[in-house]
Amino acid sequence: MAYCKRTYLWMTLDPVHIGTGGYRLGRVDLSITREPGTNLPKIPGTSLSGAARSYAAMRYESLPCAGQGGHCTRPECPVCYTFGSLEVREGEVKRAYAGTVNLFDAHLLLFPVHSMVGPVWVTCPERLRLAGLRAANKQGEEITLEQDKIALGSGVEAPKGQLNLGWLLLESNGKTLTLQGVPSEWQAEEWNAVKDRIVLVSDKLFGQIVNANLEVRTSVSINPETGAAEEGALFTHEAIPRSAFLVSDVVEDSFRKDPFHVVEKTAQGNDLADGPWECSLDVAQAGLALIEWLGVGGMGTRGFGRMRIVRRPKEEE
Repeated sequence: MAYCKRTYLWMTLDPVHIGTGGYRLGRVDLSITREPGTNLPKIPGTSLSGAARSYAAMRYESLPCAGQGGHCTRPECPVCYTFGSLEVREGEVKRAYAGTVNLFDAHLLLFPVHSMVGPVWVTCPERLRLAGLRAANKQGEEITLEQDKIALGSGVEAPKGQLNLGWLLLESNGKTLTLQGVPSEWQAEEWNAVKDRIVLVSDKLFGQIVNANLEVRTSVSINPETGAAEEGALFTHEAIPRSAFLVSDVVEDSFRKDPFHVVEKTAQGNDLADGPWECSLDVAQAGLALIEWLGVGGMGTRGFGRMRIVRRPKEEE
């Protein structure tokens, strides 16, 4: 039995809405999924897994294996082997096979917020620790913050030592922020564009800033007969804004006794899919890569849902 983990850095290309399954009382009608303890938005692993399976099935031209039943269950099928399958006979489930990858929730790492000096990306010590990163000053010493102070990256100038993050005005601690422990796999154009515009806030303030600066849109239901807006059918929904950075893990658990058959790729033109599919992690990654084009979550036809894998994942065994 062997285990291998890939940690992905995501950047949202569009607003992302993973709904809670219905209307709720609050500032918006359709809220997004949040972590119970921190109340911070997240992208559930179930959403990533469902999208990855569907898109991997498309790339392998094995569409029947994307659904919830009627899978081929063949051990040489990359989709069934990786994500699990159900053997259905005469309308009854005869046997179920577990998948060999675990896709975990994607958690916020950097959140974009407008300020008087332009856009900045906000984070906090707790979010950095989850990603294996560390906030330090120019001398390499770890930065500790008071509740009402912030630390600024080298590309952020605070007039008179103060900076607004949305509606909130905070004072700088005067130290220049650098992030230590950033994997070389993540250091691509997207990361380099924001790394000097990061603002560190306390764990307590981070949730307040994020929830106050989520994207909120207003929509209206359309009457299919008239093509006009339905009277009284106005509703609002929130989303994680574009250019937010999230981190998620995918773990391979190769407990199956039957060997994984190496299958040559059927999809072309994506550098993440070059070469043969040698393990379950490659199959999962092939599906995850298509989220950049087809999106994840709700309201995909309204311009929501696309996310890009930043360069390539960090791999650990």
